[in-house]
Amino acid sequence: MADPQEESKPLLSRVRGGSGRDRPEGAPACRSVQVGPGTTARRDLCLDQAVVFIEDAIQYRSINHRMDASSLWLYRWYYSSLCQWILSFTIFLILFLAFIETPSSLTSTADVRYRPVPWEPPCGLTEGLEALCLLVFAADVSVKSYLVGWAQFRKNPWLLAYLVVLVVSLMDWIVSLSLVCHEPLRVRRPLRPFFLMQNSSMMKKTLKCIRRSLPEMASVGLLLAIHLCLFTMFGMLLFTSEKDAGQDKERLTYFRNLPEALTSLLVLLTTANNPDVMIPAYSKNRAYAIFFVAFTLIGSLFLMNLLTAIIYNQFRGYLMKSLQTSLLRRRLGTRAAYKVLSVTAAGEAHPEGVGVKPQDFLHVLQKVQLNSDHKQAIMEKVRSHGGDLLSADEFQELFDEFDKRVIKEPPPRPEYQSPFLRSAQFVFSHRYFDYLGNFMALGNLVTICAFLVLDADVPPEDRDDFVLGILNFVFILYYLLELLLKVLALGLRGYLAHPSNVFDGLLTVVLLVLEISTLAVYRFPHPGWKPEMLGLLSLWDMTRLVNMLLVFRFLRIIPSMKLMAVVASTIMDLIKNMRAFGGILVVVYYVFAIVGISLFRGVVVAPGNSSPHFSSPPLPPLPPESLPGICTEGVSRGCTEPPPRAPFWTCRPGCPLARGVQRQA
Repeated sequence: MADPQEESKPLLSRVRGGSGRDRPEGAPACRSVQVGPGTTARRDLCLDQAVVFIEDAIQYRSINHRMDASSLWLYRWYYSSLCQWILSFTIFLILFLAFIETPSSLTSTADVRYRPVPWEPPCGLTEGLEALCLLVFAADVSVKSYLVGWAQFRKNPWLLAYLVVLVVSLMDWIVSLSLVCHEPLRVRRPLRPFFLMQNSSMMKKTLKCIRRSLPEMASVGLLLAIHLCLFTMFGMLLFTSEKDAGQDKERLTYFRNLPEALTSLLVLLTTANNPDVMIPAYSKNRAYAIFFVAFTLIGSLFLMNLLTAIIYNQFRGYLMKSLQTSLLRRRLGTRAAYKVLSVTAAGEAHPEGVGVKPQDFLHVLQKVQLNSDHKQAIMEKVRSHGGDLLSADEFQELFDEFDKRVIKEPPPRPEYQSPFLRSAQFVFSHRYFDYLGNFMALGNLVTICAFLVLDADVPPEDRDDFVLGILNFVFILYYLLELLLKVLALGLRGYLAHPSNVFDGLLTVVLLVLEISTLAVYRFPHPGWKPEMLGLLSLWDMTRLVNMLLVFRFLRIIPSMKLMAVVASTIMDLIKNMRAFGGILVVVYYVFAIVGISLFRGVVVAPGNSSPHFSSPPLPPLPPESLPGICTEGVSRGCTEPPPRAPFWTCRPGCPLARGVQRQA
């Protein structure tokens, strides 16, 4: 986190990056270089520094790193898209190893009764992949420590923890190989999610916010604990009676002892088993409901909501601080870029430090890794200043374009000379034509739903796909015609400029390919159209796949309805903003799963393959004395006693008493 006092510190001093290598002793600063053999090289270095500062400002990164030429090249290479993609893939790979390591989860079904034996990788395969991942992480922490310098490295707890986790993982990996993969415990497996958290700044901020919220959350948690303990004791005293059968039933079911009573009320706090806990006592006397209603009101409606309000308040306050810190980092980055660019005008006729030449800024902007739309908007704004130097305020205002949403203008429509084509262009580009397409999609959905209802009780092998196949063929032809007419009216670039058109067009092409494949394999539809399976999919599977895509295509109506579009965009923004919390949940579940596998290995024995229907346990053998007179008479009439190990008595069909003696397991 940047310090607010850093604004008053020199931005290009030896303190930046925590090392004297930023500017070696005796090397001239950018501002001091006017003429000489090294002027061009020094000017290029200043421009490269400005490029890095601007990229730091765009990504809200700290500018406390080395600024010499080789470090700048390494810094930009490290934050390039390729390197960051390699690092992200490595994190995914090391987390995915848990699914193929022993015990493996690569099976088609999760039911342990009749799933096949999972594939167990040979010793050294997953360890080799893990070694590659650890080497990438070692290179990552080495580059980071070099770029920020030793002084900053010692102050960063995440980098120190990164190094510790990496060393522990390497040592545990060596132990695994020395024991030929038969070690009882792998310490490095629960540590793997750390690599995910360390690489995400938002997850770090979320964890920091949770840590700051813990004291106030602990106070509410203490109130909840007192609330549970008091009502547990009240319940155990209230539902203990020698004469009241209703109280005794409540006690035996939910308040037998302290752990069971505490567990019952803890579950009741979430209203998961309400009113089941109350039923035995409430059936005896309605007044007992006061106890449970009071417990639920105080716990669920007051204390739990108070906990939610505290968490929301803490996160909102921390969000404001995070935004302020991000804004400060952007201002520091732009201020540093202004400082190194303003010296390039010092040797001109302008006074030293007056401003930045627009040509220099445009040259720097060409090298910056930036969205093309924002880059174009900033370049147009710079050109509007002409040849005048950019002051500090004007230079800062240029970066306000990053906070603006760029609205792309649609490509120009094709111009036709024919009046008929111009009229067709007007009709097929009108919004009413989109409404017609939505109406056809709704009709297609209704027909599919109708056939699903009519054929609900008909097995798939007995269904007649003739009518549904004809209707699907007609609708797909309409969708293809709609695509071609829109391309005619808007042009290909204009058609692809709208995401909804891309969605429609892609699904239409896929549906057309599936329909042509169906016709090529199974010929044209006809009554009783039930051919044998040919190729990879049967006719019913092809029809089902087409219907699923047609139902999915119905989502095209969302952009056409403003309220649905607003709700959908809000949900998408919520998903994007919840990625950090989702990452925290993944880390928690991953760690608990790994720890659970290690703790309960061999404790829970999975049953072998068996029938999906549970069979009742065998009945004990019936001794002859349990059926007085029946078996004795039955034996004389042709009945036979069971073998010594038979679980039940059997009689031959000729026995007249068979239905009274015969039993089935």
